[in-house]
Amino acid sequence: MAKFFMNYFSFFFFLYRLVFKPSKNPKAFHRTATNIHANEGKLYHKYPSFAHRANLSKDQTLLLFNVEDALLKSPSLFPYFMLVAFEAGGLLRAFILILSYPLLRLVGEDMGLKIMVFVCFFGVKTKSFRVGSAVLPKFFLEDVAVETLEVLKKGGKKVGFSNVPRVMIESFLRDYLDIDFVVGREVKVFRGYFLGVMEDKKQSNAALETIIGSIGLGICDVIGISGFKGSLQYHLSSHCKEIYLVRKADKRSWQRIRRDEYLKPLIFHDGRLAFMPTPLATLAMFMWLPFGITLSIIRAISGILLPYRLSIPILAYTGFQLSLSPNPSLQSSNTRKTRGRLYVCNHKTLLDPLYLSFSLQKDLTAVTYSLSRVSELLAPIKTVRLARDRDQDSKMMEKMLNKGDLVVCPEGTTCREPYLLRFSPLFAEMSDDIVPVAMDSHVSMFYGTTAGGLKCLDPLFFIMNPRPSYNVRVLDGVYGLSSFLGCGERSRFDVANHVQSEIGKALGFGCTRLTRRDKYLILAGNEGIVNKC
Repeated sequence: MAKFFMNYFSFFFFLYRLVFKPSKNPKAFHRTATNIHANEGKLYHKYPSFAHRANLSKDQTLLLFNVEDALLKSPSLFPYFMLVAFEAGGLLRAFILILSYPLLRLVGEDMGLKIMVFVCFFGVKTKSFRVGSAVLPKFFLEDVAVETLEVLKKGGKKVGFSNVPRVMIESFLRDYLDIDFVVGREVKVFRGYFLGVMEDKKQSNAALETIIGSIGLGICDVIGISGFKGSLQYHLSSHCKEIYLVRKADKRSWQRIRRDEYLKPLIFHDGRLAFMPTPLATLAMFMWLPFGITLSIIRAISGILLPYRLSIPILAYTGFQLSLSPNPSLQSSNTRKTRGRLYVCNHKTLLDPLYLSFSLQKDLTAVTYSLSRVSELLAPIKTVRLARDRDQDSKMMEKMLNKGDLVVCPEGTTCREPYLLRFSPLFAEMSDDIVPVAMDSHVSMFYGTTAGGLKCLDPLFFIMNPRPSYNVRVLDGVYGLSSFLGCGERSRFDVANHVQSEIGKALGFGCTRLTRRDKYLILAGNEGIVNKC
């Protein structure tokens, strides 16, 4: 009897492995799928073979690809949902999501996706949700595989489909990869709030079939690129002449695209997190927060209350890195100054004038526009607010220059990426002693700037980083408007463009014609009206 049960359970275990356990050999699955659809004229291929195809017509080819299986190198969607939780829902929602990670590992893929969507979206206002357009594109772009990007360049019309909510991927695909159509799951809405529940998959499948039907007429080649599960979920076999299946081994060998390989430059992005919030990195962030808050208080007190000779060593001891590249020619001409010097810097954070003052170890007056009242009260250097009126602002700057050195950031707003925005030319009329200053900063955990959040918290987030750094480089002085050759109407713009060009060369940054208004329209949906405290 015992031998009978042993044979019975051995046979049952064999059937279980045969039926339920996925095949470890992708070639076996490839052969099976090919046999299933052999009579339908469908061809399944290994994904790498697509790279060698050179006979695609852009006018006669339609490419359908799965975003998470065929475009992104990362095998997990958790970091992107953590970004949604932290940026749209706050610290508490992000903490709930990281606590639920062990549960996400235990349940199936579909159930795990539903849990993440509920935690991240429930109760979030639809009108204020801008994470999909302002935050996620940066992290998605950094995760795009070079191999897939080259494939997408070969096709004509491109359709991207995904299991994640459409509001998370649509802006990234349309604005930065020029994808023609995006199909994703819709999140249910009630009275302007997300319910955290996605629509049924049948609706996204129906939307995909409608798109294929509308643009498929006259298309000779309809090609699908997906993972093994994705191709079956979206019924690509009923539409595609060929299907290329991506294996996990293929993705492990992929390379992520570099910044200079982006189809469109990423100049603006928002959000506080400066790292990809994988489960381990997110856990490290929450462990760091108590120490980071304490450290930021120590750094703030040192910078505000102590003199330069004491505050600079204390800041260095707490991990803050401040690098200065002085200009000897300017230092030698200090003795003959009869008026204040005008320092013109690019704008990385609200702390630019402060760290220039630390670097030069001299008192400066900073010209500001959107600095919060709290930051003005706590600033260890004098600040004056612009009124955005040319005559009024020029009189105010003239008055300040008669009293001492002045710092101005003519971009009018910060830019995180290696680009310079257009310089406002007002400073060119104020002085003939103009000193360009190239500023650059680096953080590893939190960004110290925001377009849609509370600006009074910007300095706190910056100094909360474990090892924030600032690089200050003082460049050769330039002449102002009165000494500039050709004093026509455009001369002040020529001076501003020249200063922008010199700072760009020193930093290796690209110069653009974009303005503060462009930034806030993209990131916050307004023309520069920010939340203050």
